[in-house]
Amino acid sequence: MPHTEQDRKTYGDPILEAVGVYRRFGRGNMVVTALDNIHLSVPAHSMVALQGRSGSGKTTLLNILAALDEPTEGKVILQGQQISGLSEAERSKLRRKEIGLVFQSFGLIPLMSAYENVEFGLRIAGESVKGNQEAAERALERVGMKDRMKHRPMELSGGEQQRVAIARAIAHEPAILIADEPTAELDSKMGLQVMRVFRDLVQDSGMTIVLTTHDPGIMELADYVIALEDGKIVP
Repeated sequence: MPHTEQDRKTYGDPILEAVGVYRRFGRGNMVVTALDNIHLSVPAHSMVALQGRSGSGKTTLLNILAALDEPTEGKVILQGQQISGLSEAERSKLRRKEIGLVFQSFGLIPLMSAYENVEFGLRIAGESVKGNQEAAERALERVGMKDRMKHRPMELSGGEQQRVAIARAIAHEPAILIADEPTAELDSKMGLQVMRVFRDLVQDSGMTIVLTTHDPGIMELADYVIALEDGKIVP
């Protein structure tokens, strides 16, 4: 991870940074510190995995990096601009334009085809209807699902459904893709297929991906692994 000036020359400026981030829940004697002075930099065009046990703080950190939550202290910087401290409306707009989100559950609409799910996601993001067909088909092609785009979710395997969910997340060409346990609902074979899609997106499309995982096999495919324990980054 680039921290020094030499690192920045090697990796380039980071696309995403967390600087002195704390996240506390509760008040008074009931305060729980979920994140404790987090500093990290995510190089552009890389895949970064956050790993740790349940309760380590990795999902809390991911939510803050994705502008789904706000740090109690510290700041988050995306593409050189501070995104922490924005209003909810501003954060929502930011997510629609600059951030792609993938979750454990695929979240596909059962009565819609794979193509319709991706195109509907573009409409929700406020994209122009005129270019939606091309953008949806391009996203499905990037995840290897263009030939299955007329199928509904029930006609697809779990791995295929997650690939459609990834296509929906990248169709608006976000600056960064953030995924929370994207293979947790899949068996190891399908999970590996999804991770290869992520790897291809980084190598072929220059995507930047930050994800959480428990799977050691997945960590081997990441460019960087950040371990969290009790809300802190550990060596």
